[in-house]
Amino acid sequence: MATKHSRVAARVMLAPAVILLLGWMLVPLTMTLFFSFKKYLPLRGDSMANGLDWVGFENYTRFVGSSSFWPSVQATLVIVGGVLFVTVILGIVLALLLDQPMWGQGVVRILVIAPFFVMPTVSALVWKNMFMDPVNGLLAHLWKFFGAEPLQWLSQASMPSLILIVSWQWLPFATLILLTAVQSLDSEQLEAAEMDGAPYIKRFWFIVLPHLSRAITIVILIQTIFLLSIFAEIFVTTGGAFGTKTLSYLIFQRVLESQNVGLGSAGGVYAIILANIVAIFLMRIVGKNLDA
Repeated sequence: MATKHSRVAARVMLAPAVILLLGWMLVPLTMTLFFSFKKYLPLRGDSMANGLDWVGFENYTRFVGSSSFWPSVQATLVIVGGVLFVTVILGIVLALLLDQPMWGQGVVRILVIAPFFVMPTVSALVWKNMFMDPVNGLLAHLWKFFGAEPLQWLSQASMPSLILIVSWQWLPFATLILLTAVQSLDSEQLEAAEMDGAPYIKRFWFIVLPHLSRAITIVILIQTIFLLSIFAEIFVTTGGAFGTKTLSYLIFQRVLESQNVGLGSAGGVYAIILANIVAIFLMRIVGKNLDA
């Protein structure tokens, strides 16, 4: 049992890391809140005195009053929901397949997980130029082979294309987490159900899927945190056009257009609010599985 002296010593040793972590989070957040109430124009060469005028909530009303604000929120939620749906479904399928004995199983697992380590800009460029190019892309040649007209992926099917690109990058993460959960499943339960004559679908629905619920919850929570701030893939592929402008991309665009850091900071506060709303929703609806 830990003594009072050991607990105090542990807290003292943890204090520097905790203080550094809090500073890492609170300092940028405080500066964002500070600048959101200011008219800060450093890109125009204004001095600090002239470029830090107090404007109150003007930046907030100006940002939310933009005609692109609500469509960007909708695009953000559509991308997050689409990627989560694809990665969770395919992640379960791949996890079950990779758990089966096969020749070269280790190599196959490495190849499946490899896309997660590719930078978002690189993966977006590969998909844009190698696969989705309407003239020289592999998908264009495939369409021509079957006598069909190549599809302008990034303009005619921009949102599905973007979801496909991001899903390809995040699928290995979901597969890895779910594969770990599948390997921890007690095989005796499956064998007993099989001996009792339960078909595979029922064994999956009543035994495997409930066992994976905690892992699915973790995948959804972690991916949502990162997907709410998706930017690089949009910047490289569509540039925010064709209905793919997310909230983070809108913040970037507004700062460039107005050169007002205060306006972008107000957009950042809205992004924080959106992330917290989504997080609370997930913790209430999906996060209940963590307590099961």
